[in-house]
Amino acid sequence: MSLGAGIFTFVVGAILAFAVNITVPWVDLRMVGYILMGAGFIVIIIGIALLARKRTSVTTTREGIDPVTGARVRQSERDDSI
Repeated sequence: MSLGAGIFTFVVGAILAFAVNITVPWVDLRMVGYILMGAGFIVIIIGIALLARKRTSVTTTREGIDPVTGARVRQSERDDSI
């Protein structure tokens, strides 16, 4: 989600900075475009960092024999939130 939002913000900023030739007396659209491009770039970098962080995982597997039934027991735990 953050990558898409960052790309969208960057593209809207580029359109305002380079393609729009409308003069508005109370706002400089070129400066707004540059600000949106910078914000989009920062959101893209944060999105890449968050995606790289989500890929780490911890898996723990335990094996043993149940003393009551004598059956083999295998227990797995997975933690993706690290």
